[in-house]
Amino acid sequence: MLFVCKRNKIKTGLFNEYSIYKKAIKSFQELLYLSPNFTCANEVHLRLGLMLKHCGEFHIALKHLQLALLYTYPSTFSELQVKFQIAHLYETQNKHKAAKDGYEFLLKEKNISLELKADVYRQLGWMYHCVECLGEKKERETYALNFLQKSIEADPKSGQSLYLLGRCYAGINKVHDAFLAYRNSVEKSEGNADTWCSIGVLYQQQNQPTDALQAYICAVQLDKDHKAAWTNLGILYESCGQLRDAYACYLNATKQISFQKTSSLFRRKQVIRMKKDSIGLSKGLTQRIKFLEVQLSQAPLPSITSKRRTLCSIEEAWNLPISLEMNSRQQQTAQMLPRQMAKQSPVQGPPPPYPHSQLSQSPIPAKRIKEDGQQELVQHNNQTATQLHPNLMNISETLSQRNLIAMPGESKKISEQSVVDTFDDISNDIYKQNETIKLERLSQDAISNNLNEDSKHNEFNGGGSDASSDLTTTSFKIQMDSKQLMASVKLLPIDEPPVHFTILQVNAPPPSPPDCPPQKLTRDQLLPPTPSVHLENKKNAFSPQLQEFCLKHPIAVVRGLAGALKLDLGLFSTKTLVEANPEHSVEVRTQVHQSPDENWDTSQGKRVWACISHRSHTTIAKYAQYQASSFQDSLKLVLPQDESDKGFQGSQAMSDSDSKDSVSNSTNIVLKRKKNKINSKMLRFGTNVDLSDERKWKPQLTELQKLPAFARVISAANMLSHVGHVILGMNTVQLYMKVPGSRTPGHQENNNFCSININIGPGDCEWFAVPDAYWGGVHNLCEKNNISYLHGSWWPVLEDLYKENIPVYRFIQKPGDLVWVNAGCVHWVQSVGWCNNIAWNVGPLTARQYSLAIERYEWNKVQAFKSIVPMVHLSWNLARNIKVSDTKLFELIKMCLLQTLKNVLHIQEYVKSKGVEIRFNGRGKNEASHYCGQCEVEVFNVLFVKEQEKRHVVHCLSCALKLSPSLQGIVCLEEYRLSELQHVYDSFSLHRTQGLAYTQ
Repeated sequence: MLFVCKRNKIKTGLFNEYSIYKKAIKSFQELLYLSPNFTCANEVHLRLGLMLKHCGEFHIALKHLQLALLYTYPSTFSELQVKFQIAHLYETQNKHKAAKDGYEFLLKEKNISLELKADVYRQLGWMYHCVECLGEKKERETYALNFLQKSIEADPKSGQSLYLLGRCYAGINKVHDAFLAYRNSVEKSEGNADTWCSIGVLYQQQNQPTDALQAYICAVQLDKDHKAAWTNLGILYESCGQLRDAYACYLNATKQISFQKTSSLFRRKQVIRMKKDSIGLSKGLTQRIKFLEVQLSQAPLPSITSKRRTLCSIEEAWNLPISLEMNSRQQQTAQMLPRQMAKQSPVQGPPPPYPHSQLSQSPIPAKRIKEDGQQELVQHNNQTATQLHPNLMNISETLSQRNLIAMPGESKKISEQSVVDTFDDISNDIYKQNETIKLERLSQDAISNNLNEDSKHNEFNGGGSDASSDLTTTSFKIQMDSKQLMASVKLLPIDEPPVHFTILQVNAPPPSPPDCPPQKLTRDQLLPPTPSVHLENKKNAFSPQLQEFCLKHPIAVVRGLAGALKLDLGLFSTKTLVEANPEHSVEVRTQVHQSPDENWDTSQGKRVWACISHRSHTTIAKYAQYQASSFQDSLKLVLPQDESDKGFQGSQAMSDSDSKDSVSNSTNIVLKRKKNKINSKMLRFGTNVDLSDERKWKPQLTELQKLPAFARVISAANMLSHVGHVILGMNTVQLYMKVPGSRTPGHQENNNFCSININIGPGDCEWFAVPDAYWGGVHNLCEKNNISYLHGSWWPVLEDLYKENIPVYRFIQKPGDLVWVNAGCVHWVQSVGWCNNIAWNVGPLTARQYSLAIERYEWNKVQAFKSIVPMVHLSWNLARNIKVSDTKLFELIKMCLLQTLKNVLHIQEYVKSKGVEIRFNGRGKNEASHYCGQCEVEVFNVLFVKEQEKRHVVHCLSCALKLSPSLQGIVCLEEYRLSELQHVYDSFSLHRTQGLAYTQ
């Protein structure tokens, strides 16, 4: 989508919409999934990193940028420029120490360009100005001025550095120096609205209202969405007693705040990071608007005898001489653009009108302003495209100017401008010197339409061998024995590495979220009753009908389980846990307390999907103190009040006393609460308490052996018991310690395995669940709300699900209840009272479970998301350990073995052709499966490590080739003898039984 032959036409306003980013990201992800070794893969990783960084997906963006560094092929960005982007990524995440270290590392490089040096100094300077943790304020300001001046020395034409220098001078009250810096910035880049807004702030502070007015008008003419300029202009008008003008400006500011918060994921995450400022700004404006509405409704109509205005009105100010000059300069710039762009990009719209006589009506034509702003953005992008020199990569153009809002006393970081501004800057020299990199072959249609066409994979390999077509013509079937398979693999070409490896069907397309079932559901069907069963005795618990019942439904509640099996739940109470291991680690999530069916963003005043929590760590003893003190605090609130008070609903769900499940009445950890603001109350959720160590938790783990076989942590009928090593939280027990309102956000279990959850009590938990057939619909809603389905934290808005015809189970889990979450079920949970829960995963030996697991395993590859269940390793262990009588399950496992063995044989043939010796390494007992240290995909049997590396890091073949295309200096290790794998493959056959095999 981004590689087009006519690069001067790539710049369009389309890529400024997040929906278009998603299409480009999806295309690139599928491209890398189908052909990770093609010649221009480094360019794809680079662009994916920049786009994901722009969209706020920082973790995965960092992964792609680091992968882009591994390649030896020429690239759009130099190695130092990519490292600059990584350092800036850390800065954007508020990881200031890592960012500072990254910037300082770049400055030590001898071959750093002047342009990049200027960018680095600018970023460092602004960090020292903004970030308090970098030292005392006086010392930081000295460093900031020094670095910004060095940035200007390296690049005297940088208006951005001059602007930031002015901000720093203004911050230390050096008004004259600030004016000089701003004036120089305007001369270098007069189209910067932030500079004009800052000039207005200085004039306003110096009591020069007319000059301040002119500067603010220039700012909003350049950027109609500049909320700081509109707000400052409103304050200026109000200070001069011109309430109608102030009212119009405030309304414009609030509209732009609303627009900016919903325009893109990146801006939304910037708002989250600056939450206190944005909330205060929004609430303050709302209060002023309401106040002015009252004042204007009571004010008399203006007359001839009225007091003369200090400032001219907005409409008059729009036509001030300086504004006309700015307007004419913009029009001259527009005439330099291509005709087709100039026609569709009107430069200047009329000024905003005054409020109507009816104050309830909108005084500002928001729709027109929004459209004008978008058109100016399109014009700006195309203007940049025509002016960039083809051999220079000015990274400073990737730094956003709009985020540097010049409010008094406010300091914001630099963030990147639309990353698309850099996509077009591919050096002509690279293409002349490297004829094999034929990017012109890839058109927009090629990437979007031909990803699944095997016949065209060769295009993505930069004109390599016809390996893909050979793979499709060679027939690989599960009926082949290992000798036939080996003979077929030897017919495959080895001049290029294997292009693609999947454990799905041969030539299967890249996996993607499924469409929801088309059947239109009624309101009752959207709220289905939750399948539940009540156990009366041990015989019921061990009956095969119970397992069949659980496997039949997306989610099920088994009530009375603890009583029927006489489970001692007290072993998992907070008191017992503290007595056993008080210093054991607990991961803590700090969350906002809200009712279960709501998720509000207080800054926007509306329901949202984003569920924000902050991670920290403590011990069981300390969290127990918090759990106890929060309960005692709730009693202080509830006891004096009438029972109808619902300020703390969780306390009503408690049993007689919490003394059994908490320690002494310590108040060391007290939950901070503001009066009359229960909704903004923060809570701490103790999660992921690891109970895997049998030496520490033997009584607890022994007690769970009372469960029926299908629900046990370890069982021959549980796939996860055949992994051969520990996967924390999946084939081991984890504990959750909760206070009312503790949330487990929406998710599917890792690799779609089933899960078991038992409520220890004494309080209840409320569950929400969506059948797995509808997970694609939930995924689409996450994207619609600009949240990553896999990486993000989200709490669905129920009405959004109902509108999309997605049913939701909703039920209460009481103490002693077991919740069975079937494979692929989407669910989210909130505690109603004070309680503990225990949970783990199980993998029933059914075709449905295995199918969903390998589909998610492959989709995780597309998303560059690590699968913590090593499905290849697990499949080979299943083939060794069990006899399969289910035909469908057998075919799925056999296909995985076929694809894996074929890939192992092909890789070994390719490695031998490179003259690299394959050394037998073997596997230790209970040794964990291996994952690539770079891309995090599972690496089975054939491992690659760097020869001279002190700490050996395993690599897959693709990443090993990035480090060394000839594999020189790379050691190839083998875990299993080829004869052993062939024996397992040939021995795995369908087990015939006299009865009918159960298929799920």
